[in-house]
Amino acid sequence: MEAIVNKTKDFVKDRLSDAEGGHDWFHTLRVYNNALLIAKQEPVDLFIVSLGALLHDIADSKFHNGDETIGPKIAREFLFELNVDSVVIEHVVKIIENISFKGGNEAPKFRSPELDVIQDADRLDAIGAIGIARCFNYGGFKNRQLYNPDIRPNLNMSKAEYKASNAPTINHFYEKLLLLKDRMNTATGKRLAENRHAFMEQYLKQFYSEWHGKL
Repeated sequence: MEAIVNKTKDFVKDRLSDAEGGHDWFHTLRVYNNALLIAKQEPVDLFIVSLGALLHDIADSKFHNGDETIGPKIAREFLFELNVDSVVIEHVVKIIENISFKGGNEAPKFRSPELDVIQDADRLDAIGAIGIARCFNYGGFKNRQLYNPDIRPNLNMSKAEYKASNAPTINHFYEKLLLLKDRMNTATGKRLAENRHAFMEQYLKQFYSEWHGKL
C-alpha cells in the first residue's frame, strides 16, 4: 500500500506541475497532511484517505470548462493500472465526485467517514492565511475585482450560478469561506477551523478599514 501511495504522489506532483497556484501539488500535499492529521482521531481506512486526498483535485472542473467527469476518470484509470482493488477505486472516485463545495446548497449524494476527513482537510486549506492567499490568487487568475461595494454577495446560488460566478474576490469570503467553519464534519476539523476562521474575520476588518481610509 505504501508503494501505491508513493506512486500516487509522484503521479499527482507531475500532473499538477503547471497548475494554478491555489490548486497545485502543494495544495494537494497540504490536504493530504491535513487528512492524515484528522484521520488519527477517526475510524477510517487510511489507504482510502491517502488516495482520496492525493487525487481529490487531479483535474478540478474549474480548469476543465466545468467538466466534473475528467478527475474521476483519470483517478479510476490510474488506480486500475496499479491493480488497486475495485472497491477502493470506486470509493476514491465517489470521494472525488462529492468533495467540492459547489455553492453549498446541494444535498450530498454520497457520504463516508473517509470523505468526511478529506473534505475537512480540503476545507481547512480554503480558510485562514493560506485560504486568503489562495482566494486572491485565483481571483487574479480569473482577473476579478478585489472588491466592489455595489456587488453584494449571493448566498443562495444554485450549483450552476456558483460555478459561473465572476463576482469580486471579497464576495467569495461570504459565499464560501466564512461558511466552512460550521460545515466541518469531524471534531478535529471543527477545532482546527476555529482559529483560521477568526483570522479571516480579522483580515476582513482590516481590509475594510484600509479600503475606507480609516487606517
